[in-house]
Amino acid sequence: MLQPTVDEDGQIDDITGIEAVLHFLSIGWKVLFAIVPPRRYGKGWVAFIVALMFIGIVTAIVGEVANLFGCAVGLKQAVTAITFVALGTSLPDTFASKTAAETSPNADSAVGNITGSNSVNVFLGLGLPWLIAAIYNRSKYDRNYYVPAGDLAFSVMLFLVTSITCLISLLVRRCTVGGELGGPKGCKIFSAIFFVSLWFIYIIFSALKVYEVIEGF
Repeated sequence: MLQPTVDEDGQIDDITGIEAVLHFLSIGWKVLFAIVPPRRYGKGWVAFIVALMFIGIVTAIVGEVANLFGCAVGLKQAVTAITFVALGTSLPDTFASKTAAETSPNADSAVGNITGSNSVNVFLGLGLPWLIAAIYNRSKYDRNYYVPAGDLAFSVMLFLVTSITCLISLLVRRCTVGGELGGPKGCKIFSAIFFVSLWFIYIIFSALKVYEVIEGF
């Protein structure tokens, strides 16, 4: 988003119509996150914990809205999870990586943010609820916690293939262009199209498997 300019008197001008609309649409979230305490309290830990709680609340709301939308349009829950829910909960990481790519002297922050976020989603976001459910079922009902995988095996396999392809492309960029990000304009456009295509491949083939168009896996 373009930032408005501020004159010598501190007055904001040059605000476009789109910026004004986006500002009023997000004013509620801005007021909510204004509650986050300043960083000078507790060496920043108070602000970190409160901001993390707010991010969790927003993520839960986005996930619930995405599930309701998928139900309204008649999508299966598995397809809704890998499309709207995943997109809605991952967009903050995308914008964070975009900001890191623009402000950091190297690509470590941008790439590390995405890989770290996915690691948290897989290892902590999936592992912690599973651990709690397993402990609860063992202590409450004296039984193992078991949930059939369904179409998860195919989706995970496809995710691993596209992820490895993405990492290989980053290595190729380092050897040819000299860095994971940036480079000549043509190379940047090709890389962007290639990465987006990997996402579409994952979504399309996973959805085809859920709707049993693809068999044999």
